[in-house]
Amino acid sequence: MPRVERVARRARNGLLRIARDGGVFPFGNAKFFGSLLSSHVVPAAPVVGMAATPDGRGYWLVCGDGRVFPFGDATFCGSLLSGHVVPTQPIVGMAATPDGRGYWLVAADGAVYFLGEATFYGSLHTQHVVPAQPVVGMAATPSGLGYWLVAADGGLFSFGDADFFGSLHSGLVVPEQPVVGMAATPSGCGYWFVAADGAVFSFGDASFQGSIPGEHVVLQQPVVGMAATPDGRGYWLVGADGRVFSFGEAGFYGSKQNQTLDAPVVGMAATPEGRGYWLVS
Repeated sequence: MPRVERVARRARNGLLRIARDGGVFPFGNAKFFGSLLSSHVVPAAPVVGMAATPDGRGYWLVCGDGRVFPFGDATFCGSLLSGHVVPTQPIVGMAATPDGRGYWLVAADGAVYFLGEATFYGSLHTQHVVPAQPVVGMAATPSGLGYWLVAADGGLFSFGDADFFGSLHSGLVVPEQPVVGMAATPSGCGYWFVAADGAVFSFGDASFQGSIPGEHVVLQQPVVGMAATPDGRGYWLVGADGRVFSFGEAGFYGSKQNQTLDAPVVGMAATPEGRGYWLVS
């Protein structure tokens, strides 16, 4: 059964959320290291995602134009704008290397951009693949020697040492709502997809711990992202309204449900200990 609760604005036990205007909201043992709002920065393009540093003492925010903003101990490894690169399609997500010395950005057309010590292992462009539906997210392997891209129709594309464990295409499954994100298991031998209606699809050694449709929960706003616990025995889903749903052994540390947001939440990241998370808007 998912645990959904209304909580105070202050962080407790470690959760952080991020929003399209660059607002960051920590919960549980997640600490607040700054945001675009607190820095009085108005991004030229909406914030679309975030990634946490390996020690949980910082995070990066990425905008649709490829601009990257580091906070805490997150190292700035460059952005598309600093490299005078204009993506052909908007950036939709990012993933950090295991040592935090680099990161990848992915665009809606499957183009992958690597910065810092992140290594390029291929993209849909290099494979001359045009996805039937836009790419919506990515996840890196535990070794940092590969990554997966997921599309809105549940198509999955693997590069480097990322193995293919299945997709909605290979299973001939048509999701009722578009896929909006993914998370990898700690072993790198599986992954989950989440759709806008909160449906969760598991592949490889990813354990299915439940979904929103299975619990007959009525969503006020669509789900926009997910994060897995460090041991892979649970996961969180977050809605655009900041509502957080926890499944399996994922603890509930709070949400922004029923609180006024200046912009919708667009993603989340978990702390390394799994006792908190950030939301971003």
